[in-house]
Amino acid sequence: MTDSTQLPLSLYVHIPWCVRKCPYCDFNSHEQKSELPEQAYIAAMLEDLDQDVGFIQHRELQSIFIGGGTPSLFSPSAYQTLFAELRKRLKFADDIEITLEANPGTVEQARFNAYRQVGINRLSIGVQSFDPAQLKKLGRIHNSDDALRAIACAQNAGFDNFNVDLMHGLNDQSKEDALRDLEIAIDAGAPHISWYQLTIEPNTEFFKRPPTLPIETEMHRIQSAGFETLSAANFSRYEVSAFAKPNHQSRHNLNYWQFGDYLAIGAGAHGKITQADGGIIRYQKTRKPEDYLSRAPSRTSKSEDIDPSDLPLEFLMNALRLRQGFSSGLFEARTGLAWSSIAPRIEGLISDGLLQKQQAAYSPTERGYDILDSVLAEFLPD
Repeated sequence: MTDSTQLPLSLYVHIPWCVRKCPYCDFNSHEQKSELPEQAYIAAMLEDLDQDVGFIQHRELQSIFIGGGTPSLFSPSAYQTLFAELRKRLKFADDIEITLEANPGTVEQARFNAYRQVGINRLSIGVQSFDPAQLKKLGRIHNSDDALRAIACAQNAGFDNFNVDLMHGLNDQSKEDALRDLEIAIDAGAPHISWYQLTIEPNTEFFKRPPTLPIETEMHRIQSAGFETLSAANFSRYEVSAFAKPNHQSRHNLNYWQFGDYLAIGAGAHGKITQADGGIIRYQKTRKPEDYLSRAPSRTSKSEDIDPSDLPLEFLMNALRLRQGFSSGLFEARTGLAWSSIAPRIEGLISDGLLQKQQAAYSPTERGYDILDSVLAEFLPD
């Protein structure tokens, strides 16, 4: 049985408001139509956390990730209040990583300075592209100058750990255009780049009116050239779409991918917790901000036990995204299952050339990464 008290614990905080909904976005985000209820929303999140206090199990908090929406719409004083109250309820690790997602169209130097002063020590800047035409098609509220200014503001505020989000495979995008975005981010000094392909999700404007995306062969050329560009600039691809210079991996995201535990507060936030009896649950908070603000004491809209037969797939959907792979010991520690429950299937995939074992770690081969869905299908419950 898994010893839940030994599992790393993180916290996800969701701020659901944004200035304008982007046409590709399927996250729980809502356009700001009036003054933001900062204090009321923070009070609701803390009340929500108090209902889940049993999930903590005396563990230290290793990381916090504040996502959205656009979390940089909230003032530094709001986060100062939030962190002060969180510290009354949770013990922060001495080296805790606290990440804030920031939109280049909503930041200024003074605000970044203040975020740093209240304890935020990592930023994730949603640039998506430096191409003015692409930014317009993506519905972003910033331009390329705003994006570069936001990166400079982060550096001037003392953030030596930050991520730049970039998309590729955009509307009629060429390989040269995609590489130019990467080169600008690299030249600007970003130590971490999330470079991911635009996907068309249901319930988005792009789903209703799809853009013209590059054909598959061009997409492959873009990706191959991008990987080479990042590698030459000393970025390591440590996850499918995450690239970092040494010592700049996202610890919060690593906890997700290694099947650690994470608390969740805020409208629509998702959490995953291993309970004292070894059972693992997944839960979700109510999505609409107005409902989240008014619904008390419980704001959990859905909670379900993960069936033990589903755990191999649940674990591997995360762990196989990591280039470093995973050990049999990590599988057993995070799922509570014996390695023998999946060992024959793992060995079969190694024989098929889809997985590899390097030292004590199992990971996909290059061919395995290309057909990862097929690899994972081997672990669907009978």
